[in-house]
Amino acid sequence: MKKVIYSLICLAFSSTAYAQSDMQDILQTIETNNSTLKALKEEMNAQKISNKTGIYLQNPEVEFTHLWGSPKMVGNEKDLNIKQTFDFATISGRRNELANKQNVLIDIQYKSNRLTILSEAKQYLVDYLYYQSLKSELNVRLQHAQIIAQVYKKRLEQGDGNILEYNKAQLNLSMIEGEMSANKVEEQALNAQLTRLNAGQELNLAAVNFDLEKLPDDFDTWYQTAESKNPLLAYIKQEIEVGKQQVSVNKALGMPNFSAGYVREKSTGQSLNGVMVGLSIPLWENKNRVKQAKLSIRAAEERQMDAQLQFYQQLKASYQKAYGLQQTATAYKKSLQSTNNIELLSKALNAGELSLLEYMVELSIYYENVNRTLIAERDYQRALAQLKEVEL
Repeated sequence: MKKVIYSLICLAFSSTAYAQSDMQDILQTIETNNSTLKALKEEMNAQKISNKTGIYLQNPEVEFTHLWGSPKMVGNEKDLNIKQTFDFATISGRRNELANKQNVLIDIQYKSNRLTILSEAKQYLVDYLYYQSLKSELNVRLQHAQIIAQVYKKRLEQGDGNILEYNKAQLNLSMIEGEMSANKVEEQALNAQLTRLNAGQELNLAAVNFDLEKLPDDFDTWYQTAESKNPLLAYIKQEIEVGKQQVSVNKALGMPNFSAGYVREKSTGQSLNGVMVGLSIPLWENKNRVKQAKLSIRAAEERQMDAQLQFYQQLKASYQKAYGLQQTATAYKKSLQSTNNIELLSKALNAGELSLLEYMVELSIYYENVNRTLIAERDYQRALAQLKEVEL
């Protein structure tokens, strides 16, 4: 039994190491299938068309009038007016440029929503990996507990054991079975969440390994890249550009527009044809628009300064948290490697130097250390995923 127990414990220790592969494939699948992102894309396309609506020339106007004369000798009169209103070319061009910049805002907003969904998925994947690793541990412990239970059952049947030790072995087996059931529930819940994000299509996670990332060596160097990828900062920066373009449009709206058209009047015995030209002077309609647009720019600039400060401090705190958790996980791993007394415990149990209860207590200490190592690694990967969200 000593050899069997020792080999099982060695297997349990080796299972604490995380498998290495790529997580990006799963996230790519979720991005492709996610129903929320699909709906956002359609909404984005509709909004882009909306921004391009109303920036062209006004519709031409056609007016026909038929007047009946009284008395009849006056005769009837028919009038036909065709008119088209024109903006200055600068107004049309600035409106089109404004629409283009507004559409860039929509693209950035979509990227922000995409990051939110993929970040949620990545957190679920990190947790799923933890429960998968814990399941491997529990499978080994279950095999070990089953062997112990069988041995003490056989001893009891042969008269070489006692009922108390048999009950302890059975209780230990029941506890591990309970832990496995609870772990399965958590694993199924995470699988359901990932299936939800994948538009109801279940992901094949059983055959997938996860390539876990490493903490950047230097925060300030890494931050420069993270800042350039942050959609919130990009959105505010683009808001300023939109505001400046809105000021330009509002100034152009202060220019008069003109209209031109064809006029025809026909009455008894005579017909008149000619052209018409009109001019609209915007004296009151656009009042305060330029002022309002300038104030919007100023507000966006203030938000940009605040957002940059908040983003830096938030990432700095996340980096420090991830670094601390990394150190904790590393310390636990080293502790496992340097304080593994499983072989000595097995020898003592077989030699009768330890009771089953004493052996189980000592073994539970080792198991607790393994659990803490897995939890520390999970918490570190959670913090790292949150830190590097902008890189998704």
